[in-house]
Amino acid sequence: MSILEICCYGVEDAVIAQQSGADRIEFCAAPKEGGLTPSYGALKSIRQAVTIPVHPIVRPRGGDFCYRKDEFAAMLDDIHFLHQLGFPGLVTGVLNEDGDVDMARMREVMSAAQGMAVTFHRAFDMCADPAQAIDSLAELGVSRILTSGQQASAEKGLSLITELNARSGAPIIMAGAGVRPDNLSLFLTAGVKEVHSSAGCWTASPMRYRNKGLSMSSDASADEYARYGVDGNAVALMKQMMVDYRH
Repeated sequence: MSILEICCYGVEDAVIAQQSGADRIEFCAAPKEGGLTPSYGALKSIRQAVTIPVHPIVRPRGGDFCYRKDEFAAMLDDIHFLHQLGFPGLVTGVLNEDGDVDMARMREVMSAAQGMAVTFHRAFDMCADPAQAIDSLAELGVSRILTSGQQASAEKGLSLITELNARSGAPIIMAGAGVRPDNLSLFLTAGVKEVHSSAGCWTASPMRYRNKGLSMSSDASADEYARYGVDGNAVALMKQMMVDYRH
């Protein structure tokens, strides 16, 4: 059975994704950072709002995946909190300075998760040696790896994704980064069983008053009057394509 995971940055988006046929949600904050740990309030709200599995990301900041001691301590606290709230899984990843899976810290992550399904996110795509990384993650008992095949998009990295997917005894390989209706068939044909998509679109802010003379973002060119959200039609189309492919 093929699984469609949708990345959601808000509770309303998660509801839309569920209604449109998503099988699982990766829940994040901060889309422009590539996804950060959601707030306490958002985590409590999503537990009440949807019934399909929700796997929140545990990532304290943007940038690389080699964390300071205080950052990693906060990650472990967040994981304990997710377990207390009853989430079935989480999404995270920790590397060392050499671009290898940080085994010592990931063992702490697995212990803190207390049986929750752990997805190792696209920190995998920053690993120096993907073959060594997948063996390390298999040893840890990680459930799945979210990867673009170490390329800018999963479509460009499909060759490595297919190679990793063929390894026996390895974690599930989930393709993500630029997966959408117009290229989904490539992944299904290649035998990829799980795909990850933001199925996203930008919509205009409802604000009528706009002060265009300054920005709250460190990126002065950022449009702060645009909002990123899930396109339910795209989710529904991808799910239907997956159902049709099985038949």
